[in-house]
Amino acid sequence: MFAKKNNIPFDFKPVELLKGLNIQEFSHTNSLKKVPILKDGSLTLGERLELQHTSHWYPSDLQKRARVDEYRPWQHTTVRANASKMLWVKVSGLNIKSLQEALAELNSSLKKFTEKFLQDKPFIVGSEISLADLVAIREFMQPVGAGCDIFEGWPKLVTWHSQVEEAVGKELFQEVHEWILNAQDLRKVQIDPQMKEEMKPKMLK
Repeated sequence: MFAKKNNIPFDFKPVELLKGLNIQEFSHTNSLKKVPILKDGSLTLGERLELQHTSHWYPSDLQKRARVDEYRPWQHTTVRANASKMLWVKVSGLNIKSLQEALAELNSSLKKFTEKFLQDKPFIVGSEISLADLVAIREFMQPVGAGCDIFEGWPKLVTWHSQVEEAVGKELFQEVHEWILNAQDLRKVQIDPQMKEEMKPKMLK
């Protein structure tokens, strides 16, 4: 989404991990076996955000930049963990009790996000959208794909979601989230048995 919004040329190569395809080839590229990765010549960065950003995306103002840096590691162990769990349960068809626990923990994260990071501002760092907002919206959209409108009941989140979509561009926003919004189609995918067994213990935590 960031690359397209800023007209950065790139070749997007999907990896069919759920089907067990490309796994061996992918592991040679990134031994961590995590997506996404960024490969530029001989440089490979796995699931990281070390990019050069311009203007409002990664502000030169040190206090605003600190807000971006503060949010990014927080969301990895809070929002991402529970949001991705809900989407995986939807895709895999698993019916587990931990889904309700994940939703409860996610609601706790939404409360913290609203009170600590968003507050009464249009965006996380202030009046302009930043990289932190892009990272946040990507995670918050995953439960939506699982059929759970997590924005309902959170007026500030509804407004923020709308403002992020407007800032990115509605057409681009819909394009990059198309696979999430069509998550029901993913249930038709035959998930690689080994992949399913590896993921199941993580869903039961």
